Amino acid sequence: MKRLFYIALLIIMTNNLFAQTESYKVAINNFKESFNKDKYNEIFNSFDSAMQKALPIDKTNQFLIDLKSQVGNIENTEFIKYKKNTYAVFKTKFENTILSINLSLNNQNKVNGLLIKPFEEEIKTENKTINALNNFPKEIADNIYSKSKIFPNNTQLSIAIIQNGKTNYYGIIKVNDSIKPFENQNRIFEIGSLTKVFTSTVLSLLVVENKIKLTDNINSFYSFDFKDNNQVNFESLSNHTSGLPRLPENLDLSNETNPYKKYGNMELEDYLKNLLKLDDKTSRKYLYSNLGAGILGNTLGLSQKTSFQNLLQKRIFDKYKMTNSFMSSQNLGDKLVKGLNANGEEITNWDFDSLFGGGGILSSTEDLAKFAKAQLNFKNKELTLTRIPTFTINEKMKIGLGWHILKSNNDQELIWHNGGTGGYSSSMSINIKEKTAVIILSNVSAFNTEMKNIDELCFALIHGTENK
Repeated sequence: MKRLFYIALLIIMTNNLFAQTESYKVAINNFKESFNKDKYNEIFNSFDSAMQKALPIDKTNQFLIDLKSQVGNIENTEFIKYKKNTYAVFKTKFENTILSINLSLNNQNKVNGLLIKPFEEEIKTENKTINALNNFPKEIADNIYSKSKIFPNNTQLSIAIIQNGKTNYYGIIKVNDSIKPFENQNRIFEIGSLTKVFTSTVLSLLVVENKIKLTDNINSFYSFDFKDNNQVNFESLSNHTSGLPRLPENLDLSNETNPYKKYGNMELEDYLKNLLKLDDKTSRKYLYSNLGAGILGNTLGLSQKTSFQNLLQKRIFDKYKMTNSFMSSQNLGDKLVKGLNANGEEITNWDFDSLFGGGGILSSTEDLAKFAKAQLNFKNKELTLTRIPTFTINEKMKIGLGWHILKSNNDQELIWHNGGTGGYSSSMSINIKEKTAVIILSNVSAFNTEMKNIDELCFALIHGTENK
């Protein structure tokens, strides 16, 4: 290469990676597709206004044309990590070289930071963490150890594996640089965006009972008009095709340790009346939205003249005997596993108000295993409905109501969702055909640079159950 290729496009970083995994996957795939087809205008259109101002369309096009002439098309991309809690790093193989694409998204899933430069493999120091999981099956022990050894001391993982009608629990804790067995299937963790699956399950239950329809607009349940008379229906909130941004612009993110606590009904009403803006009314597309799931939960409560939390407790937790699931971290005592920040220090729990449906549940692997087993019983029509595809995201991923539907190793379908908050990460995957499931709860921060290991472990474990 004649010169070093890199570009820093107004890196406007926000400290918010809460459950953005899917959004970054979509963003990098869209970049790859547009780049390879020479559709540089589409890349420019994916920028936020500040980026477009900093790098006008003529400069964007010229840079991308120059880049293509020297490195060729993109062959594949590999997610490496989140860095500094603000952007995702992708190892990107072009036809002629390997570069790093560092990508940052704002709350509306618009690109507000882009850095393309030569890829540098990180030099990893020897990890001396001891594997003390001698009582676990070797393959499971090796998988857990390899994915958890990098995490800080006091990290806990609580794992449930469902196979052949039986649930086995594998809890671990890292103490004094040793990964040790630890019984914690009854301990409580924040589950983050896994909450969205339960929010959509409440929706599905009300649909099965003919109390609402997926195509019903939510507007009639509010006593005021939405800005610009925007219409939003239930299904689009559940499958992230409403066009709503990831977060409302009137959410105060200055309180990084508890960002949702003060976002109540007044703030939500103000947003819907005065600030609501849908991304594109003419084109239906997938835009992951914590706001949308929060509005969904809030509206479901209004539709039944109660709070969403009350609806969730009575219609879901009570039905599936989930006696160890909660709406708040208060008064849980020693049952609560303390969340850790990215540096391994204890951090306060997150509290949700009007946006509870986007990420407010706390639970245990024992309770989530009950919910997973219920998915395998086709008499539970409301659960079956959540797994029916409602939108195709790409060739490898569809979405039902809440659940993401993925292709597994053997071309089988997995339903999957993950979650992350300031002090916790979670992942849950179910293979309905094989009647297997894996659930992982942890106190690994969503802002930990290695938090992707939680999902990777979940997939490694469920692939290990296939056809066994």
